[in-house]
Amino acid sequence: MALKTILIIALLAGTIASGIFAGISFEDGRRKRGSMLSVLTMVCALTFIVIPFSIRQVDATEVAVVRNMGKIVGTESAGVHFDFWMTNQYQFYDTRIQHEDLDVMTYSSDAQTMTVAMTLQYRIMPDKAIEIAKQYGSLEALEARLSAIVIEKTKATLSSYKAMDIIASRSTISPTVEKTVKEAIDEEFFVNVSAVVITNIDFSDAFELAVEEKMIAEQAKLKADYENQKKVASAEAQAEAQLKTAQAEIEIKKAQAEAIKIEADAQAEANRIISESITESILKSKFYESWDGVLPKVMSDGNILAGISLDDTGE
Repeated sequence: MALKTILIIALLAGTIASGIFAGISFEDGRRKRGSMLSVLTMVCALTFIVIPFSIRQVDATEVAVVRNMGKIVGTESAGVHFDFWMTNQYQFYDTRIQHEDLDVMTYSSDAQTMTVAMTLQYRIMPDKAIEIAKQYGSLEALEARLSAIVIEKTKATLSSYKAMDIIASRSTISPTVEKTVKEAIDEEFFVNVSAVVITNIDFSDAFELAVEEKMIAEQAKLKADYENQKKVASAEAQAEAQLKTAQAEIEIKKAQAEAIKIEADAQAEANRIISESITESILKSKFYESWDGVLPKVMSDGNILAGISLDDTGE
């Protein structure tokens, strides 16, 4: 565009200068030269009209569809091109990624209304610019067709979910819609869809209030369940501690009883050994060791002294 502007200014300046010079020549009586300059002025004026408007510049982010007298004859890529402006027209298509924001009004499977805000990002295929021009006429018409497909597929996808499921799984809804849209917008539309993003989902105020109240109730229930679980856990811990204490006491008593039994068994064994080792002579010896020499006043046949004679005492 800068080159075209420079050419226009240069030609305009040349035309004005030629006109002024021609006027001066006429005033000086040099008619012949003035006539030639008049012709030159007309040529310059014609050049001013034809050349600048026939210079076409295509940016690096564009592709141009060229029409000759309305008929598509080809495309032009980035650069400066010369085409006679009266016969050839350029229709420019932006080859950058296009962003289109959409608002979709739809329903869930349980008849809850929602408004979905979403963004469609796509890029046309530059080598398919002629097909786009033939089938859609303009990029705006193509955008309208793509928008209709996105809206249709979004409605169909979301209508298979219940409202609560949509709220619970928003992170997975957007990829599902994107996949559905990309499958619908294939190469027949001459574009590459880069992203379909759901940015927001709004339900009716009444439904959102109901959801909020339900969430509050669920939180209260969860809190109550948590408190009950804490109490149960505390009671179980206390019961377990008491059980362990009782078990410990039982074990202690068992150990004590075992110790007493062992001690009694040991004493009995000792007594048995002593009993087996005691003879009559040992008993007499023990008796003489402890006897004070006085006979008992009462004697019995069962007493060991019944069999003792004075000769045995040594007297």
